[in-house]
Amino acid sequence: MIYFDNAATSFPKPSVVYDSMMEGMKEFGANPGRSGHRSAIEAGKKIFETREAIAGLFNIADPMNLVFTFNCTESLNIGIKGILSEGDHVITTSMEHNSVLRPIMVLENLGVEATIIDGDAMGRIDPAHIKNSIRKNTKLIVTTHISNLTGTILPIEDIGDIAREKGIYYLVDGAQSAGVYDIDIGKLNIDMLAFPGHKGLLGPQGTGGLYIAEDLDLKEMMHGGTGSTSHLLEQPDIRPDRYESGTLNGPGIIGLGAGVRYILDEGMENIRKHEEELTEHFIEGITGLDKVSAYGPLDTRYQAAVVSINIGDLDSSELSYILDQKYGIEVRSGLHCAPLAHKTIGTFERGTVRFSFGPFNTHEEIESAIKAIGEISKEV
Repeated sequence: MIYFDNAATSFPKPSVVYDSMMEGMKEFGANPGRSGHRSAIEAGKKIFETREAIAGLFNIADPMNLVFTFNCTESLNIGIKGILSEGDHVITTSMEHNSVLRPIMVLENLGVEATIIDGDAMGRIDPAHIKNSIRKNTKLIVTTHISNLTGTILPIEDIGDIAREKGIYYLVDGAQSAGVYDIDIGKLNIDMLAFPGHKGLLGPQGTGGLYIAEDLDLKEMMHGGTGSTSHLLEQPDIRPDRYESGTLNGPGIIGLGAGVRYILDEGMENIRKHEEELTEHFIEGITGLDKVSAYGPLDTRYQAAVVSINIGDLDSSELSYILDQKYGIEVRSGLHCAPLAHKTIGTFERGTVRFSFGPFNTHEEIESAIKAIGEISKEV
């Protein structure tokens, strides 16, 4: 089996991730912050170590401004719904995942105004178009860092500069970049950063997080037990408790911490370089193949390790089925939860087949994929 679906979930994980999760389950699988016994204290300590590691990765000064969630979608919902109210205006792009677009569509029905900036045929966004769309009531700009369809890297530093100049909050969807590309929340003027644990950060599913700037007062989406100020019936106002109601995914967060430390030990730049080399190899190998269409910039200076293709008139789901059943290559087909992005690049009717590479893929696997695509292209 060759796994090229890392944009959905990275696989495999470093062995230390599995080991850490199992240790957390077997040795101190208690509720962190809920009890004073040694197992609860140890679980809480390990979770705080993960919070610190992630804060260091993103240059977050206070780890308590980092909230754990169960996935990036939850993080984005908190960020978008927690700040926008009736009469506010939000700017986003056509390259967004539905985890951005759907919450905004819900809020439009409640009186929030939205502007969607169109990308070009390669999925690129011009920051000037965002700047020109700002209104007096614009409160939030939300963009992905990297498109999950084309791999296009958006100019988030330029967008962050615009947001800071205009006094507008900026929320970045780091689903495809966290753990692989440098994200310095101060340098990039990011007020909120949403990220999953199970992709580039090499943690398990059921983990994610949201950085919230110190001066930003977001409405919480959930209310309940936090283990703090339990004598009050109101939700505590302290961070991260205000946004972390209910029992956290302790073993998952501990595994996430192991994944982050693995990245720090290996060097994020080294991981990124490896993925860039795999992407370059793949693009070079499929370029010029008969009937093969590839989308996005097709240049690793502007594109991450995500490449979408089609072959002739073959339906994307049929192509992915052939790759899986005949060649043992696992990819993702369809619309990738990004319908506007597909409309932007002209693939909405049939979708694409997405290849997404991770730190444990090899050049031999890339060669196998190129060979398979070449053979299929000759048969359709």
